[in-house]
Amino acid sequence: MQHHKFSHSWALGKGSLMPQEEVLETGRKRKQLILGIPKETGNDECRTALTPEAVELLVGNGHQVLIEKKAAAGANYTDRDYSECGGFILEEHQEIFARSDIILKVAPPAAGEVDHMKANQVLISSLRHTIQEKSYFYRLMKKKVTAISFEHLRNNDDSYPVVRSMSEIAGGAAILIAAEYLSNRNKGKGVMLGGISGITPTEVVILGAGTAAETAARAAIGLGAFVKVFDHSVDRLRRLQDILGQRLYTSIYHPRVVSRALRSADAVIGAIHLGIEGPRFLITEEMVKEMKKGAVIVDLSIDQGGCIETSECRTHNSPAFTKHGVIHYCVPNITSMVARTATIALSNIFAPLLLSIGETGGIKAALLENPGLRKGVYMYNGLLTNLSIGRLFDIPSKDIDLLMAAF
Repeated sequence: MQHHKFSHSWALGKGSLMPQEEVLETGRKRKQLILGIPKETGNDECRTALTPEAVELLVGNGHQVLIEKKAAAGANYTDRDYSECGGFILEEHQEIFARSDIILKVAPPAAGEVDHMKANQVLISSLRHTIQEKSYFYRLMKKKVTAISFEHLRNNDDSYPVVRSMSEIAGGAAILIAAEYLSNRNKGKGVMLGGISGITPTEVVILGAGTAAETAARAAIGLGAFVKVFDHSVDRLRRLQDILGQRLYTSIYHPRVVSRALRSADAVIGAIHLGIEGPRFLITEEMVKEMKKGAVIVDLSIDQGGCIETSECRTHNSPAFTKHGVIHYCVPNITSMVARTATIALSNIFAPLLLSIGETGGIKAALLENPGLRKGVYMYNGLLTNLSIGRLFDIPSKDIDLLMAAF
């Protein structure tokens, strides 16, 4: 909102000094945020939402950051790292929820953590709808929480910054994992992923042509592997070839063609998200049975339910299993195995976002101004705003734009 007011500024006009209007910015009031970072309760989650450097930036702009003791130990940051940057270290898990306006988590809060939340609190975390139960949403609704899923946040160009960032890490990690499980170290068949002179290169099949697939393909090609990429979209396949700057085997997904490729594959990377209402999987159990013994599957889509029928959600403590002679690696938060890198990547997104929320005047004002942030909201003041989740769990949902106008 702009307000026009005459002031003592002058400019030359038609040979004489004329008074000019000075445009003053009004209507915006900065809001001090109290941000809480609780320690992740899941054994597999080593990432945290903000680095000490990001905390220093936020504190320097007038915000408070409360961090639970040892909250970032999994990413090899100490409490002193945060306290020296202006963060407040709190001993009690529950106290973080009691004293914060905005809760920043990586994993979705557990049921007990939702119970600790205050009424009308803001939650920024992942959602992982495939592991949730209906009761999770009802608990948030009861607290009148405004919940933002960072998987659904969007940039001005309509891209998903968190998904892209985590996918880049996951794609590279998937090739490193496949290489490890092909080697003797984990009782693999003793094959080096890649290729050297005089030996037929290993074959890597990648399902999908998005960010994770791009990073995986780049890493596999760099090692000398023969890469085949399958996707439903010719445009995505063409874009992938353009980005990689070289020709590689690409094909539209067709079960018979994919099945042939799987028979000679040494590693398969599932890097395609099928969505809530898409097909259940792309690779059937019958296809897996036809694969070479000792081949490796890394299903990066497992956090969305998986894209391979034989995939089973596992933990970092027990990430792999063998089925039909094929080694499967299926961990939903695969980027947690490189927690410090992932934490820096997340922090690069959240710090500017939180500064923007404060500058705008709070969460409601930020949601009104920022359509990309609004896309991440799946609950507003206790009302579900995500139609797909509403259909999946049979919960009535409202349009976020209409709710913003009403509140």
